[in-house]
Amino acid sequence: MTAIGIYGSAGRMGRAIAQLIEDEGATLAGGCDSHDDPTVLAKNADVLVDFSIAGALDAHLAAARAAGTPIVIGTTGLSPVQHAAIDAAAADIAVLQTGNTSLGITLLANLVREAAARLGTDWDIEITEMHHRHKVDAPSGTALLLGEAAAAGRGHSLSDLRVDGRAGLVGARTEGTIGMAALRGGSVIGDHEVIFAAEGERLTLGHFAQDRSIFARGAVRAALWLAGQAPGRYRMGDVLGL
Repeated sequence: MTAIGIYGSAGRMGRAIAQLIEDEGATLAGGCDSHDDPTVLAKNADVLVDFSIAGALDAHLAAARAAGTPIVIGTTGLSPVQHAAIDAAAADIAVLQTGNTSLGITLLANLVREAAARLGTDWDIEITEMHHRHKVDAPSGTALLLGEAAAAGRGHSLSDLRVDGRAGLVGARTEGTIGMAALRGGSVIGDHEVIFAAEGERLTLGHFAQDRSIFARGAVRAALWLAGQAPGRYRMGDVLGL
């Protein structure tokens, strides 16, 4: 069976993945946290999953690359420099980076891209997300993933169209932009909605996470799929054949 190693094994996602691995037909190669050497786990695993912190990604990516071990990266809050490092590593190993490992979110992103492509810019796009009070980054990685899907549907990158939480006298909405708003409170696991609004009608596509195990299950499925892939940069949509 495929041996999966977990970076960030003591965290919420790491623990959830460890509990599911055997049920999904894999084995646990071990875990690694801030006080451990990431190279040891990379050598012992058939594939790695990383749900640690953005600051640890460089070391984890280097260890995976040196060992030739595929890696699923679910850590959010990554910088452009880190995305460039992922691109470089993908020349040598299979890397799947995503803001959300939920299969439902993966399908939602595909629907958002399709809707954005088919509806004109007279349909305004707004993205809202809500998470628990302890989440440290905003907008969420999932909201950015959905924003990129919407922008791609219109032939742009999100950076060209993104407008973050408005405040004060900001003036009328600019046509074609993608608005983003982040809410934080309580114990919300993750709610995301993409709103397409035109004159006289509104379309809302959404996903509401009720159990953290959906992300763990998706991460294990992604890891099992990635273990057999050639070097390159992949996304969750590839796992579902989208």
